[in-house]
Amino acid sequence: MRTSLAIARKELSIYFTTPWAYAVFTAMLAISSFFFISYLYQFDQAQEMARSFGWKAVPPQFRNLTDGVMVPFWTSVMIITLFVAPFLSMRLFAEEKRNKTFELLMTAPVRPVDIVAGKYLGGLGVISTTLGLTIFFPLLLSVFGQGEEGSALEWSTVLMGYGGMLLWGATCMAIGMFLSALTESQMVAALLTFAVLLPWLLLRGLAQGTEEPVRSFINYLSFDAQMQGMLRGVLDLKALVFFLSVIFFSLLLSHRTVEAQRWA
Repeated sequence: MRTSLAIARKELSIYFTTPWAYAVFTAMLAISSFFFISYLYQFDQAQEMARSFGWKAVPPQFRNLTDGVMVPFWTSVMIITLFVAPFLSMRLFAEEKRNKTFELLMTAPVRPVDIVAGKYLGGLGVISTTLGLTIFFPLLLSVFGQGEEGSALEWSTVLMGYGGMLLWGATCMAIGMFLSALTESQMVAALLTFAVLLPWLLLRGLAQGTEEPVRSFINYLSFDAQMQGMLRGVLDLKALVFFLSVIFFSLLLSHRTVEAQRWA
């Protein structure tokens, strides 16, 4: 465990001493701000309509800030993470191979499981930091917003959605790390990660044209379908098991890949 933590610290120091991570942080904040302001504007327009024509003229989700702003905002953050995570995970192994330091790492008295765990913890730290920036937006609403009963937000729903985002980010990093272990090109690793995550996320749409029990099976495999409950503040144990299983098998594949390359 000590070795894994040392590798994680090294990975984090590399992330935070290069401009790439800060460029990703800036992009995350800028794009998230755009969506947040857009949803806030839509919510304000809905409130104006309600004052003029009554609440029956307004969709139910616009009656509070949590459902009208934060739930769609977390959905947008999930999509942004889909684009951000490949660029954070691509360097985990591919950079080592490109710089010819992977062979040195393989000859060191370090177990493959420690290497994989350490690199994943480092990647998990940077994706958590990236997603941590988005918690600023519900805090802003909590300070300046005003709900119907005096409370601006339902924090249980907001925090469950944020927890879902962290779980989604952890899953993206696990998949991205495995694909990074397969190549020495960082861009190839990023493109492969995106090419795997995007269709997997869109499986829910594919399921609409199928019949039972195929529809339920495809929905179960869809990241989007699994995430919907958490985004609305509902803790679904099936979703938790699903994401943790994907993370576990991605780490297992990474370990097998590194171990195979060690003896190649």
